[in-house]
Order: sequence, then structure tokens, then C-alpha cells
Amino acid sequence: MNPQKEHLQPTPIINSDHESVIAFARENAGKSENPVDQAISLYYAVRDGIRYNPYKFVLTVEGLKASTTLEVGEAWCVPKAALLAACCRVMGIPARVGYADVQNHLSTKRMREQMQTNVFHWHGYNTIYLNGKWVKATPAFNVELCEKFRLRTLEFDGENDSIYHPFDLDGNKHMDYINFRGEYDDVPLAEMIKTFQGLYGEDAFANVDEDFDADVAKENPGA
Repeated sequence: MNPQKEHLQPTPIINSDHESVIAFARENAGKSENPVDQAISLYYAVRDGIRYNPYKFVLTVEGLKASTTLEVGEAWCVPKAALLAACCRVMGIPARVGYADVQNHLSTKRMREQMQTNVFHWHGYNTIYLNGKWVKATPAFNVELCEKFRLRTLEFDGENDSIYHPFDLDGNKHMDYINFRGEYDDVPLAEMIKTFQGLYGEDAFANVDEDFDADVAKENPGA
């Protein structure tokens, strides 16, 4: 019996039983039967196949579902992590979603103005059970965004934790982990809503253009 079977079940948001999620996972898990190889392949499929866009900020079950993320094709870190967890579970690989509060030194001007802070609460990542241990993976920033922002891409080898680098390619501060909130079998939506409404206000992301790449390009015209 798999000792991690509780981390394999579909949930309302990590809907690994949805036909589109099953198809995406099987298509992108690669040809290897090795779970490590499959998890690595799925990581890159989600990281680069789903464009990172924090302006697609939706705090509903429907908006965060793995199947919704596949349909939309872009998402912020929380639904991207939910999608990767769902894909791993399709392939029989135990996976959870984890969260941390991070200080992002390189967010866009518009995001800082909307949020009135550079601290991002409930930043989403994954932990995946491989070779008898939990390994962190962060599929948020697609490679094109990293190139525009001059960030170090996050690689995942299935053995070592893959979390944000503290500095960018030019040596500027990028990301500080302030607080790890824990790891869950489903997205703790009620807790998130309470935090976001209390810290950012209900309208923190209202009336924001939906193209994060465009904002990045404006601030990095030579990229």
C-alpha cells in the first residue's frame, strides 16, 4: 500500500479526475516509467506551458481549478501549483501544494501600487514525493518571463528543492522567503481569502490590465 495515498486523491481545486487534466498529464509525463522523470517532465510542462500572469487573480474554486488553468492557458502561482499537483496525482505521484510569504523585490510598479507592498502572501509552490522524500518545486515563472525580467530560471531535478533564487542575473535582490505557511492536500481557499481581504483589501487587483508581460516589457525595454 502506498503510504502517501492520501496525497493522490482529487479535490475540488486539484481536480486530477478531470478529463482535460488527465489528458495533459499523460501527454506531458514523457515516455519514462520512472516517477522522477515523469515529475520533472510535468514540472516543465506546467512552468512553460502555462504563462505566468498574476493579474489573473481569482479567488474562487472554479477560478483556481487545474482544469480551468488549462483552459485559460495563463495563471498566477497558486493555480499553477494546483495544476502541477493534479498532474502528478494523475500519474500516481503523491503531490501537495505549499505556501510561503515572500518579499518580491522585482514586482512591477503597477503591482506595487495596487498592493501597497512588495510582500506576497500565500505564494504557491509544490512538494512532490519522490524516492522516499518530499521535494519542493516552484512552477510559477515561465522561461520567457524570466528572460524578460533577467531572473534565474528555476530548474527542477526531482532530487533538490527548487525555490526562488535570492538574486537575479544582475545581482539585484529578487526574493526573500519570510514565512512558510505549510503544505496542504488542497488549496486552503478560505484562509487565503481572509488573508488577502485583510491585508490588500477586496479591490487590490480590480481594474488592472490583464497582460503582465506588457508591464514587464515597459519596465525592461531592452529585454
